[in-house]
Amino acid sequence: MEDRVRVVIAEDSVLLREGLTRLLTDRGHDVVAGVGDAEALIKTITELADQGGLPDVVVADVRMPPTHTDEGVRAAVQLRRAYPGLGVLVLSQYVEERYATELLAGSSRGVGYLLKDRVAEVREFVDAVVRVAEGGTALDPEVVAQLLGRSRKQDVLAALTPREREVLGLMAEGRTNSAIARQLVVSDGAVEKHVSNIFLKLGLSPSDGDHRRVLAVLTYLNS
Repeated sequence: MEDRVRVVIAEDSVLLREGLTRLLTDRGHDVVAGVGDAEALIKTITELADQGGLPDVVVADVRMPPTHTDEGVRAAVQLRRAYPGLGVLVLSQYVEERYATELLAGSSRGVGYLLKDRVAEVREFVDAVVRVAEGGTALDPEVVAQLLGRSRKQDVLAALTPREREVLGLMAEGRTNSAIARQLVVSDGAVEKHVSNIFLKLGLSPSDGDHRRVLAVLTYLNS
């Protein structure tokens, strides 16, 4: 059982909204509201905040009524600005780089971007919701692959080895060093060495503290 989190779901498909609610409540989490459009999402979060009950995380579709273009992600960005402590996990049918980079333009704490296909992998989806609610990052591997593929053309990343790029890609997905080690079938010490080299090559000094991990990912995504 993960730590219990409070969730608001914004999804115009009633079937998917109910499905997400069931997935989360079955794992012991509280879905405090479910809405079908961006305007209702903003109104609901505002009312909950005014009542002193701001949720831990919002799970929102990128495309919502009335135009089904970018209402969901624009609402997410607006809410992040109004409530910096609110986690936001957006869901998309396809990788849309502009929306992903817009969401990541500010602090990457408590931010996630997943493809809807990932919802079928229940454990991964619920873990992502909890991670974002707790201030972590959850980026779909396909999102990372596209954003980092574009980033590879930039000189700032030229010094990274292929393995270091791979490690940084997994960091961008929100994985810990131990999880990266399991994924790559290497020791924790090897991953720590790669991470240290990444910090060094990207010019992130020890004075940046724990934020170096976030800064490294943002450098990679926004370069």
